[in-house]
Amino acid sequence: MSNPIEAKLAALGITLPVPAAPVANYVPFVVTGDLLFISGQLPIGADGLVKGRLGETVEVAAGAAAARLSAINLIAQAKLALDGDLTRIRRVVKLVAFVACTADFADQPKVVNGASDLFVEVFGDAGRHARSAVGTNALPLGAAVEVEAIFEIA
Repeated sequence: MSNPIEAKLAALGITLPVPAAPVANYVPFVVTGDLLFISGQLPIGADGLVKGRLGETVEVAAGAAAARLSAINLIAQAKLALDGDLTRIRRVVKLVAFVACTADFADQPKVVNGASDLFVEVFGDAGRHARSAVGTNALPLGAAVEVEAIFEIA
């Protein structure tokens, strides 16, 4: 493997996808100083986009799996932003996650743990981060979750 982060991804059975292009008027990432900001990533995997609303058509475990997919897509964007060198990531600073859900759904933190847990698996203690987990009535393209991230980089 080219570096320890790539080796960890491989050990987890994760192959990073080609990063998604923006669907509107924004850029997928911005590097400023020693921070990398990555725009919200949707749960797009081999089976397409995970759609639906928690508390209605999506169960918590499936929502957590969708958040994990979004986190994989965040790592793919980070790799692109860092010219392929994920070892430049010093720390996952913050995640902001949105969960499409019904008005009475209150398990957003359990859903977003799918992303948080992956970052700790991949980056160890440097993957522990500050976080927001917000419920909303709808997300772009009908997605079940959307996650954005801020990384400290070398």
